[in-house]
Amino acid sequence: MQLRQITFRLLQVYAAVVQTGTVSQAARQLHLTQPTVSQQLRRLQDIVGEPLLDTRHGRIRTTEAGNELYRVSQDVLGRFNDYRDYLTALRGGQSGRFSIGLVNTAQYVLPRVLGPFSRWHPQVKIEVNIGNRRQMLARFERQDDDVYVFSHPPSLEHALAARFMRNPLVLVAPAGHPASTASSVDMATLLGERFLLRESGSATRMLFESWLQERGLILGPTMQMASNEAIRVGVASGMGLAVLSEHVLPPGHPGLVKLPVEGLPITSHWQFIIWRNRRLPHAAWSFLRFAHQHLEDCIEPQWLSNETHRLLDALEAP
Repeated sequence: MQLRQITFRLLQVYAAVVQTGTVSQAARQLHLTQPTVSQQLRRLQDIVGEPLLDTRHGRIRTTEAGNELYRVSQDVLGRFNDYRDYLTALRGGQSGRFSIGLVNTAQYVLPRVLGPFSRWHPQVKIEVNIGNRRQMLARFERQDDDVYVFSHPPSLEHALAARFMRNPLVLVAPAGHPASTASSVDMATLLGERFLLRESGSATRMLFESWLQERGLILGPTMQMASNEAIRVGVASGMGLAVLSEHVLPPGHPGLVKLPVEGLPITSHWQFIIWRNRRLPHAAWSFLRFAHQHLEDCIEPQWLSNETHRLLDALEAP
């Protein structure tokens, strides 16, 4: 096993194949031919001496050894990118780049911070990756991004989290619902109606189901839908009720009404998450410092919950 024979280019090719999921897409991304990429993969596997990729089920998956090599490649490539960004900043050019991963619902709120940051730092390049919770958890486990935004964080054994914004979950019904004029509604009286839910594993769904379980309540008919937008339209169309983040509702939420259910809203918070052992690019540091110093200027007081100093303190600790 001659690991010293692993080159920067081999790691770059391997990371591209894992990230894109196919040799052909990796070849296009790297401006190489498919045979060249396949040859590089065989060379890398010969050096390591262990299977790195499993293609038996029609899609590329990493083996245990391959997953660890991907982590190494991300660290090595990230360090080179960080050094390149450092040299660029030193020479007075661009100020670097970083990537941030968001669960779907966070796209309704994070632009309030990213927008002002981009205006203050126009030469910072930000890659924003958006997906459902399952997709973002996969990116988190692979350490694909520098910063993540979750409302219900994953395991924090090797990560750090800090709240930055309240994310109350409310129950919405179509306008004109019989309970809309009540001063208070008992959830038990609504359980016979259909509830529109996100996919299993969604943070909103998990928090809602936990809230019901704590009260000994069980939903009746349900319908699963793929997005917050679909649920919002479905509720407005009379398909059923739903629990959604208040930030998903449009101004004035036409066609919808929030029901004053006892015990709601469910308390939740948006949080920044970073890996403890990941070297953050300079631009990611700059973004977190900006958030710490300027959240009050970006977010309305009723939503603010700025604990970002915890991240900065932990990162700067010796």
